[in-house]
Amino acid sequence: MKIDLTETTSSKINQALVSARRAAGSPAVGMVLTLVVVTDEENAYDALKSAGDSSREHPSRIIAVIKRVSRSPRSRRDARLDAEVRVGSDSGSGETIVLRLHGELANHAQSVVLPLLLPDAPVVVWWPEGAPEDPANDPLGALAQRRITDAYSAEHPSAELAVRAKSYTPGDTDLSWTRITPWRSMLAAALDQKPVDVVSATVEGESENPSCELLAMWLADRLGVPVERTHSQGPGLTAVRMQTKGGTIVLDRPDGSLATLCMEGQPDRAVALKRRETAELLAEELRRLDPDNIYASAVKFGVDRLGGAAEPKPAEPEQPAAAPAAAKKTAAKKAAAK
Repeated sequence: MKIDLTETTSSKINQALVSARRAAGSPAVGMVLTLVVVTDEENAYDALKSAGDSSREHPSRIIAVIKRVSRSPRSRRDARLDAEVRVGSDSGSGETIVLRLHGELANHAQSVVLPLLLPDAPVVVWWPEGAPEDPANDPLGALAQRRITDAYSAEHPSAELAVRAKSYTPGDTDLSWTRITPWRSMLAAALDQKPVDVVSATVEGESENPSCELLAMWLADRLGVPVERTHSQGPGLTAVRMQTKGGTIVLDRPDGSLATLCMEGQPDRAVALKRRETAELLAEELRRLDPDNIYASAVKFGVDRLGGAAEPKPAEPEQPAAAPAAAKKTAAKKAAAK
């Protein structure tokens, strides 16, 4: 069921929700959280589809906030709220409210969203694109326990990771981190099967793919070894190689679907590592509402410390060797002077 409301208010939207639930024959509210999706008109369809699909695992009230800021000097007079209420099969396993904020009202989205939040339920805010530099201090982000961004949608994804690290607040996460969960699980399991000392590692994948950078930073941070980031044609993350004292461990996925795990002294094994849809990533993040400390540590490690910058500086071991050479030159000069 769909209900369109023009030039409406939050109170009228709540009334429409109650009426829609009664008409659909489901007056009880069985939702576990409120998911606020901040998007634009161009990306609203895909974002709402992903949110609706994820609600089949996490029944939610989905509130889509679409800002239509007018540059006209009459924007204050043009301020209005249009809404669309969806209940039943049109909204996954929960309810969907699409808010279109016009004019000056677009700058006060939090005042419109606040009365529509489910009482006594967690709030999650997701920016599919165009996330603010500091999500926790954004007016909408301040309403949430969890804030989800996606560095991959940024114009410069690698630089976006530095922004995410600088503004990190407990409760922040990024879908670029969620995309590498299966990779992290497989690599950790490989090291559990064959406990060895890792000497160095290489992460290979598309250039400007923040998931590759995050995986490399995670390895460098957790293992304390130099990690090199190399580029490939993709798709996405294509290979991880860990040099150990007992041989090389390789997890190779050239086609974006099926990977091969190679370990010294063991037969090669095929591993399913399919690239997942946004709805699956979103559903994974909605399973937890506590701070992700491992993500925080990885993203704060810093992209600039990967590759050669992550290796020990060669100047330190060279200093002792340089001193005798300098002493010989000084002695030779003294001998010549005599």
